[in-house]
Amino acid sequence: MFILKDVLFNIRINSKDKILRCFKPRNFNFHTIKCDSNTIINKHKIFRNKQEFFPKLNSLRNIRTTVDKKAPRSLQYPPYSHYERFDNEIPFYQKRKFWMWICGLGGLSGFYYVSHLETVPISNRRRFMDVTPKQEELMAQQAFKQVISHYQKHILYPSDPRVRYVKQVAERIIRVSGMQDLNWEIFVIESPERNAFVLPGGKIFVFTGILDVTENKNGLAAVLGHEVGHQIARHSAEKLSFFKIIMLGQFMLSLLIDPGFIGSLLFKFAIFLPFSRKCEIEADYIGLLLMAQACFDPREAVKMWERMEQVSKGIPQFLSTHPNHSARIQKIEKWMPEALHKRELSDCEQQYEGFRDYVNRYGPQWVRF
Repeated sequence: MFILKDVLFNIRINSKDKILRCFKPRNFNFHTIKCDSNTIINKHKIFRNKQEFFPKLNSLRNIRTTVDKKAPRSLQYPPYSHYERFDNEIPFYQKRKFWMWICGLGGLSGFYYVSHLETVPISNRRRFMDVTPKQEELMAQQAFKQVISHYQKHILYPSDPRVRYVKQVAERIIRVSGMQDLNWEIFVIESPERNAFVLPGGKIFVFTGILDVTENKNGLAAVLGHEVGHQIARHSAEKLSFFKIIMLGQFMLSLLIDPGFIGSLLFKFAIFLPFSRKCEIEADYIGLLLMAQACFDPREAVKMWERMEQVSKGIPQFLSTHPNHSARIQKIEKWMPEALHKRELSDCEQQYEGFRDYVNRYGPQWVRF
């Protein structure tokens, strides 16, 4: 704080162009004010004794004043008894208006979040979703074009036996998914990659490399059931909705502190990646129940993931969007009683017997039981 040793008073004179400035010491006595004619200030020039101290006007630009209430009211104008610099402002995060904006934004965000909650089919999990199926379809069309253009030379023809094999298993799972009206499409890609994925809108892509790991229809049903589970839960749209929450959280945090690079890593490894792994686990659960309801053996899912663990060397779970295979196996074993019960309720034995009778009666000799 910049404080003048002498307190300055202005006494107006009849002339508008001149102001008589008088200096007084701090121990002010109203009856002993001494003014010198040399302190008369013109509108453009300043005349004063060299012995007196008076700061240049340029140094007073960024200075505000406070009134000395001890002086008589007649001498308090203009109030130049004390001086403070303008850079001593209150920080914005300590101002009431700032917190009013924060509370208002938080209240609106909370209302928007609650009004867009819904329940995931089959798993009955409550989640935030503000992406409509129409918006999801528009985004899926662009992604589908990119995938087709990338793997165009490696997509097998529908007449390929491996394509027919995958479609047979997929059709049985789709039949019990409750989404038969969706325009499902199955694509098999010639590649040693052990992977499969689904795009919004029911576009399933299976790489031939994973067929060796599945070994049979039950193992393949575990993979396809997982992908159909992603479609039922609309995980792609949910991730977009969740990403909006993360961006809003980063914005509100940036108002208080600068998260920087460390903050971005914290959001990624502590929030987004665990959320992605949760979606994968949920797809495993939905897929296990679907394959059981479609009369596949759900116990084969455990064997399939055990084989996958043997042939693949994954990165640590906390760095991945997918859970490791051992964690998946533990979850599937936990859900197995429910899946077996689901299979019993589907009358799979009767369906199998009816299929066997039909094949024995109308099928060729080499396929009869």
